[in-house]
Amino acid sequence: EFGVGKTTLAQLVYNDVSVEGFFDLKAWVSVSEEFDVVRVTKTILQSVSFEFCDLNDLNLLQVKLSQLLKRKRFLIVLDDIWNEKYEDLMILFSPFQGGYTGSKVIVTTRSQTVASMVGTVPAYHLNEMSFASCLSLLTQHALGRTNFDDHPNLKVVGEEIVKRCKGLPLALST
Repeated sequence: EFGVGKTTLAQLVYNDVSVEGFFDLKAWVSVSEEFDVVRVTKTILQSVSFEFCDLNDLNLLQVKLSQLLKRKRFLIVLDDIWNEKYEDLMILFSPFQGGYTGSKVIVTTRSQTVASMVGTVPAYHLNEMSFASCLSLLTQHALGRTNFDDHPNLKVVGEEIVKRCKGLPLALST
């Protein structure tokens, strides 16, 4: 589902203070429709090494990344994976095998197929927000308040906007 808050939830976890001290290394990669295992691997490698990498050979990139992740506890977020090809995903995940217990890879996806292929725990499905929560979010963004008490003339318009957004926080924020 588009716009239910998958990326926002992953960002909250990734940036949480208690997460900061738990992991030795962290990386965030926006994957999206254009799935390129070389680009994604290179981005992870640069994020955990804090160095620019001009390699474009997948094998060399994966060996280098695998060495950096070995005996480390890491958190890697792969945001918005669309690619449902099992082989591509397994190639992407292969350098993660040597991490310490407690290492985590968080994947956000709209695809139940992707979630099933890469998941080692059940997927966490986000649902649309309730009408009341949406109305509160809209008033927070539009008026800096949690309700229309100070602007009752805008409430009907706000309720119509909330209906059209169908419980999607991204639509409401926009």
